[in-house]
Amino acid sequence: MSDIVKTMKLHIHVSKSDAEAFARLTEAYRMACNAVSDYVFTHDMNLAFLSLNNAVYHDLRNTYGLKSQFAQSVSKTVIARYKTVSEQMKRLPYRYQDENGSWQTIQKTLDWLQKPVHFSRPQADFVRGRDYSFVTDKKTGQQLLSVNTLQGRVLAAYDVPECFADYFTDSAWSFGTAKLVSLNGEWYFHIPMSKAAGAEFNSTAPSHVVGIDRGLRFLAVTYDENGRTFFFDGKAIMEKRAAFQHVRDELQAKGTKSAKRALKRISGRENRWMSDVNHQLSKTLVDRYGANTLFVIEDLAGVGFSGETLSSRNSRQRKDLRSWTFYQLEQYLTYKAHAAGSDVLKVDAHYTSQRCPKCGRILKENRHHDTHEYVCDCCGYRSNDDRIGAMNIQMLGTMYVSGDMHPRFGVRKEK
Repeated sequence: MSDIVKTMKLHIHVSKSDAEAFARLTEAYRMACNAVSDYVFTHDMNLAFLSLNNAVYHDLRNTYGLKSQFAQSVSKTVIARYKTVSEQMKRLPYRYQDENGSWQTIQKTLDWLQKPVHFSRPQADFVRGRDYSFVTDKKTGQQLLSVNTLQGRVLAAYDVPECFADYFTDSAWSFGTAKLVSLNGEWYFHIPMSKAAGAEFNSTAPSHVVGIDRGLRFLAVTYDENGRTFFFDGKAIMEKRAAFQHVRDELQAKGTKSAKRALKRISGRENRWMSDVNHQLSKTLVDRYGANTLFVIEDLAGVGFSGETLSSRNSRQRKDLRSWTFYQLEQYLTYKAHAAGSDVLKVDAHYTSQRCPKCGRILKENRHHDTHEYVCDCCGYRSNDDRIGAMNIQMLGTMYVSGDMHPRFGVRKEK
């Protein structure tokens, strides 16, 4: 089970001269990242740290005045960004219809990029013990943050969020590479903190196996080993998204500079709201079932919402399916499950909405999108189509617990 990771965001207080030193450092770091990104793009997407660092290290130090650790951190920052982009591309494959009208899929790679990844926001990464540390002022006894800049060390007072007040004295937490950013003229220091997960999850004898079908009409439908089903209604969520879209359409039609600034604010507001929705939903799921629960979800990597999946939906529904943050919900659920001593299993998504959970019949036509029902033509079993998906996903989880490390459904051959 992976470690528990949290990010502590410190608001730091600096003088005008120190703020200027931060600004020079973060801008130099940003420009260096773009230079390395250009190099990666023109040199066959080389993401091996040693070879990349050897190729650009001296240029970064001489051109941008970066100290040794910052120069190395730049390469690591660029490599991490390209790997993130690569993962995002894997989750959004290119789909097209061939000459026979069948949908085909091509997995995207970094070679699909038309231009280098661009770093637009000034920021810098700081390695614990080398670029930043915490020290005590001998005169006042105040705890200060000591950070490196292009001109030398800066000592800064900081505000600790109340929820993180005890983390400094808890030796179980270790601090990782931090990030210095500016927002509205204020400076913030983001520090990732990690510790080993608490109770170990028992994969051979979980207390619960919960199948989760994700969607839009219902953000999540769950089905557990006791046959209990919970529906998390997404109607109000979709109505609010439609309101955001209406405002965006009006601002885009204006096309003025002020409208573009407003669009940026609206986008940030919507992203924060969507993040909060996924946070609340994942928290509710974990709190409901508690420790030693196996949450089972479909592996949506490489499964795009297009073709037959979207053919029966209107344009608004198609846009919502493509843009809703399903992956973020997966991340939040995984993190919170690990913190509670539970785990998340991703299973093959094929046929989970087409299979009858009672007799095993797989037939696409048994799912009726217009009435949101699944009616089996073989055994006559009838239920909500989203519930059917959750039941099949839960079945795959049960197969995994029983020893099948790669559970999946296949089309049953007709005799």
